[in-house]
Amino acid sequence: MLLALFQPDIPQNLGAALRLGACMGVPVHVIEPCGFPLSDKAIRRAAMDYGEPADVVRHAGWSDFRAAKGSARIMLFSTKAAQPLHDFVFRPDDILLFGRESLGVPDEVHDSADARVFIPLTPGRRSLNVTVSAAIGLSEALRQTDQFPKPVQIS
Repeated sequence: MLLALFQPDIPQNLGAALRLGACMGVPVHVIEPCGFPLSDKAIRRAAMDYGEPADVVRHAGWSDFRAAKGSARIMLFSTKAAQPLHDFVFRPDDILLFGRESLGVPDEVHDSADARVFIPLTPGRRSLNVTVSAAIGLSEALRQTDQFPKPVQIS
């Protein structure tokens, strides 16, 4: 299981996603270009004290990411999807892909996803923050595949 962020626009959202990945033990892949300068120093700053334990992989673009993904399925979270998150069956090696905060993903990316899911919202609401969506999607995927981190037993 891994999180992938397509050309993120907001460094604070990337930082929150890195913290999410570090806390859940899930790698975060960043598909560039980003809407802000991205360097190792910027990643550490955005992730605060979680930047170091976060497993971050950077890809120069969509084609590089596609070439590196292997046989894993890409599950795109999109407001344009037809299948609700809770009706989808996740696999342990799925890639959970989230688009740009401002524009989502282009048609090429949307069309090449193996599946597209949405998070149901109350009527009249458009969307959630991308990192909130990632936390909801990752939680459901980890729950279904029994991959939540195991708590340390205190005796």
